[in-house]
Amino acid sequence: MSDDILINVTPQETRVAILVSGSVQELLVERTASRGLVGNIYMGRVARVLPGMQSAFVEIGLERAAFLHVADIFEYGKPNGEPGVPIEKILAQGQPLLVQVIKDPLGSKGARLSTQISIAGRLLVYLPQDPHIGISQKIEDEAERQLLREKLRQLLPADERGGFIVRTLAETARDDELSTDIDYLRNLWHDIRERSLGAKPPQLLHQDLLLAQRVLRDMVTPDTQSVLVDSRETFQKLTAFAERYMPAVHGRIEHYTGERPLFDLHGVEDEIEKALSRRVDLKSGGYLIIDQTEALTTIDVNTGGFVGSRNFDDTIFKTNLEAAQAIARHLRLRNLGGIIILDFIDMENAEHREAVLEELRRALSRDRTRMTLNGFTQLGLVEMTRKRTRESLAHVLCESCPTCGGRGEVKTARTVCYEILREILREAKAFNAREYRVLASRQVIELFQEEESSSLAMLSDFIGKPVSVQVETDYAQEQFDIVLM
Repeated sequence: MSDDILINVTPQETRVAILVSGSVQELLVERTASRGLVGNIYMGRVARVLPGMQSAFVEIGLERAAFLHVADIFEYGKPNGEPGVPIEKILAQGQPLLVQVIKDPLGSKGARLSTQISIAGRLLVYLPQDPHIGISQKIEDEAERQLLREKLRQLLPADERGGFIVRTLAETARDDELSTDIDYLRNLWHDIRERSLGAKPPQLLHQDLLLAQRVLRDMVTPDTQSVLVDSRETFQKLTAFAERYMPAVHGRIEHYTGERPLFDLHGVEDEIEKALSRRVDLKSGGYLIIDQTEALTTIDVNTGGFVGSRNFDDTIFKTNLEAAQAIARHLRLRNLGGIIILDFIDMENAEHREAVLEELRRALSRDRTRMTLNGFTQLGLVEMTRKRTRESLAHVLCESCPTCGGRGEVKTARTVCYEILREILREAKAFNAREYRVLASRQVIELFQEEESSSLAMLSDFIGKPVSVQVETDYAQEQFDIVLM
């Protein structure tokens, strides 16, 4: 399968689409006003130590203080590095601290920090405080892992006290490419350390690469045919970056200059709209319903109008197989994380259940994000988790509906009418007004003037005061006011 990477750049945001055989598989968005923080290194200041939670809040110059757990404190000097040392013996309020963001702020939660610095390169990740050489888990062959470990040890300078993690792309890299990555990362760490010496916390010391450069660094594989970018400035930055760090990729970067917008040409804009929809239609006629909540995401599979060629069991099985592929794709497209509950259509046949689970595993294997997948529960649900690394696509591009407050539903006009009648009755008992005027949306007022006019007249007679109504065109259906005249 061939991959293509499309990069759409405007002054306000950068959007990236990963296509596999012409189908959009991943979407990434980075806005200039709210760039992701993961990888950033700060000189922070400990704002508060919480012994009860074995955590600390650290000021790094953001709106909310960032969060540091004792498990994320790496100290190679004794005794702080010994396990079991409580956080109150390691940190003190007001203490300056070199930290790195390992998780972006999500919702009401601040950024999560670590004191173990890691700097990602093209082929390696540098761990300047930890003399350890690790190998990507995706490189499974033990002989190959040992070979890479020995090769790296031979390439390291004699004075190197840090460690490295070998990334998957390094499996086929030449020695000179690895040496270039080692030099780049060591020089970068030297610059960061120099800046930290005179830094007054809170201060940003190092910011990760722009999205377009990270995509080039992390997502281009031997299967990638082309990287199309529609900005000349970004194209020049990427070609310069590739020349220095990724010469093999240089020839695949192209500047798109066509009249038609790049994302329109490849149908990406339509895919973005679909990725924001609650319903996902399947080719067979079945569909998914995806609901994202604070605690978890649920995905419900329905047969819709699909009728199998032989029997109902066949219909269910084929729909679930197609749904497994669509679920894996939409987890990537929407960047859904946390706990995910999948409600496939019930299958009596145990072989069918296992086949659907295997198809889901196969479809999920392309995902770079760490996840766990459990089998069917007694209730027939599939439980899985997918690591949250950044906000979902919906949280980046959307906000809660101001009309329904994120519920997805609004009260009917009749329900609002009855609420208004009860409120007028409460007001009449508490205040001695001359008249009561109802301000509400057009739908509610029209109902009062037609079907519920008798209800309004009865209430007016009961309280002995006139009640008038007035349309407020700016009011949402649930919004109303009662004015005492």
